[in-house]
Amino acid sequence: MSPADRLLGRRHVLRLGVSGLGLAALGAAGCGSAPVRTARSTVGHVDFRHALHIPPLAEPTRVQGDDGARLTFDLAAQEGRAHIVDQGETLTWGINGDHLGPTLRARRGDTVIVRFTNGLSETTTLHWHGMHLPAEADGGPHQMVEPGESWEPSWRIAQPAATLWYHPHPHGETEAHVHRGIAGLFLLDDDEEEALDLPREYGVDDIPVIVQDRTFDAQGQLVETSHRNNGMLGETVLVNGTADPILEVSAERTRLRILNGSGARSYAFGFEDGRKFAMIASDGGLLPAPVRMERIMLTPGERAEILVDMEPAEEVVLRSFPQDLGLTRGMADSTGSGDELDIMLLRAAQTLRPASALPSILARLEALEETAASTVRGFELRTNRINGRSMDKGRIDEVVTAGTTEIWEVWNDHGQPHNVHIHDVQFQILSVGAEPPPPELAGWKDTVYLPPHERVRLIMRFSDYTSTEIPYMYHCHLLWHEDQGMMGQFVVVAPGEEDDVDVAPRLGDDGSAPREPGPHGH
Repeated sequence: MSPADRLLGRRHVLRLGVSGLGLAALGAAGCGSAPVRTARSTVGHVDFRHALHIPPLAEPTRVQGDDGARLTFDLAAQEGRAHIVDQGETLTWGINGDHLGPTLRARRGDTVIVRFTNGLSETTTLHWHGMHLPAEADGGPHQMVEPGESWEPSWRIAQPAATLWYHPHPHGETEAHVHRGIAGLFLLDDDEEEALDLPREYGVDDIPVIVQDRTFDAQGQLVETSHRNNGMLGETVLVNGTADPILEVSAERTRLRILNGSGARSYAFGFEDGRKFAMIASDGGLLPAPVRMERIMLTPGERAEILVDMEPAEEVVLRSFPQDLGLTRGMADSTGSGDELDIMLLRAAQTLRPASALPSILARLEALEETAASTVRGFELRTNRINGRSMDKGRIDEVVTAGTTEIWEVWNDHGQPHNVHIHDVQFQILSVGAEPPPPELAGWKDTVYLPPHERVRLIMRFSDYTSTEIPYMYHCHLLWHEDQGMMGQFVVVAPGEEDDVDVAPRLGDDGSAPREPGPHGH
């Protein structure tokens, strides 16, 4: 199998022991060990009976100017109670509500101000995943907000229309804070996307689909399960915080903005009857052209916008199929990639709004040229380390010069699943192993899966927003791995400021140099 095929998980692994609904581990383990676990299936066992919750659109204070609007969003983290499962009310966290948060929306050129208040009993943050913005507004572990305190970042939207999201990012606690319920979408609009004849009525034919897996106890409380090789896996799949969800479809064509909001689990989304859908956007916005697919694999943090066509009175289940992540069979079972899970029922009305012809061209994509890259950097992910080093908030690992294009070569020198997310920039994928990316990975990305022992080459341009003191992050977005130290820091500085930053030597915690990928990675 080619490295690109492994990246996409297009070939399905053979399911073993496909029985029972529970996905809980049969033993406790931390990252690096593999409890006994077989692949599971919920196909035909999900009682779809709850209307899909649509997160409300946040209503900012708007001041219109000649060069765009100034939008002020008031957001508060709070503890709450949510009726999610039949066992009882669940103690949860949320933003402006009991569970999850509202959908934020802004246009390219708008200035966004967020007044965030932490009403929790723990220190937390809000990170704007996929957003190009100043490091001091990023919401990473350097922007901690104490209980009862507030934080007010602001920035100008300077990137294309896209489906982004927000979530906490406290170092060492990200998995727990996201697990308790803080997450939401941040949608960006622009003239180019709005000129296309696409579904865009939010909550009607343009649907947020935040997919997360959770485990509940006999009283309906969230259970922080054992940490297997990739982190906590859940028994119940939620969409927008809804268990057993039904989406009532009112149009012949519906746009699903899918976010893998889970902390550890990957999904290969498709439909039970094998129908094809059109993928129109990835993490950073529109693809150059629609891509007809039967499956799209998303690892934690990744997004995809797809268009699905339905006929009147039709029903179809959105399902996650087993993925081939390039793992051993035992590792695949223990990390959930062999599972087959029913996600959501789509049920069409008797009469549907007609669909127009699908645009054949979506967006102009400026391909970043390798010859323009001034620097090539290498990053090895292994045993909760990047280049042999565990995350240290006091250490700067890389210094990038604003206005330059760089190539980052990243590889997973490990038998476990990993991906990589880079703050501040959207990147393009040059190659996976020795092969170019397939069409569905040919757009702008900020998170990508790393097949074991394969080199993934990324190219990105660092434009503005500089600081010699406040860093951005790069890390594995399997949240348990991130919490355990699989994260590094980089600053973007103005030309001539490179020597003003004290950069740590590129040596591992044990003093060794980073390892290059083995024979399979060349």
